[in-house]
Amino acid sequence: MSSVDALIEGLASVGYIASRRIATALYMSANLQKPILVEGSAGVGKTELALSTAKLLGLPLIRMQCYEGLDESKALYEWKYGKQLLYTQILKDRMGETLADAKTMDQAMDRLHGMGDLFFSEPFLEPRPLMRALREDDGCVLLIDEIDKSDEAFEAFLLEVLSAYQVSIPELGVIAAKTPPIVFLTSNNVRDLGDALKRRCLHLHIPLPEPALEERIVASRVPDIEATLTKELVAFVQTLRSLDLRKAPSISETVDWARALVLLHAGSLDPALVRDTLNVILKFEQDIAAVEPQIVDLLQRRPA
Repeated sequence: MSSVDALIEGLASVGYIASRRIATALYMSANLQKPILVEGSAGVGKTELALSTAKLLGLPLIRMQCYEGLDESKALYEWKYGKQLLYTQILKDRMGETLADAKTMDQAMDRLHGMGDLFFSEPFLEPRPLMRALREDDGCVLLIDEIDKSDEAFEAFLLEVLSAYQVSIPELGVIAAKTPPIVFLTSNNVRDLGDALKRRCLHLHIPLPEPALEERIVASRVPDIEATLTKELVAFVQTLRSLDLRKAPSISETVDWARALVLLHAGSLDPALVRDTLNVILKFEQDIAAVEPQIVDLLQRRPA
């Protein structure tokens, strides 16, 4: 990441066509060691940005999918309870042998201290995504996906991780990252995030792309598609977005549609082809029902 321009070229080499605003935000995030909070409607490329960054930098990607009820133990670490129970049974057997000839309580206690206590130690620890990210000596890309679906309590728990790149575990002490991970948090705006979390992050909103950028994205992700067909399908999708739909097609739906049209050996759009494949770009029956009667008219709006 020597410069923003180099980053734009690098992301393009791994299939992500980034606007200058996106590349600048990512460049600052990586060099200032600040998490980047990526917002925007579903399917605009938020998660893909993290995946492409990991691919570009050759770093492992550690992903944590957020949901309601996600807590510290599932995100950070758990104890291997089954292994601990087995250890307890072995310890019980050993204690009997070791203490059998102890004549006083002091002797028994001295021998117990000599056996050590492994119960809450590394062999019984099961690292979860956050801890695995902090323990990557050479760094990684940490994707905290859909943070807006988690509870506010979990959001508060993240503050130490995102500000100091460390966590405190009562039994083991402080675990700090040798190399801070590049952190992406994504949000679909299901709920408003707290000010404290936002202060710790750089903010990036990814809007739906302009036609020229969307054509470049399709050409990059679907290299077998004809340029004229790309122009036609992007124009049609852009027209759909101007309608009052329950869910307008996003970039991911545009790319899926392009792949479907290539699969069907389509050379250009016609009403029958659009009608047969409309379910690829529209996800609600009421949207399909609303668009179908307008297909001919919508196709006529496409550029020559």
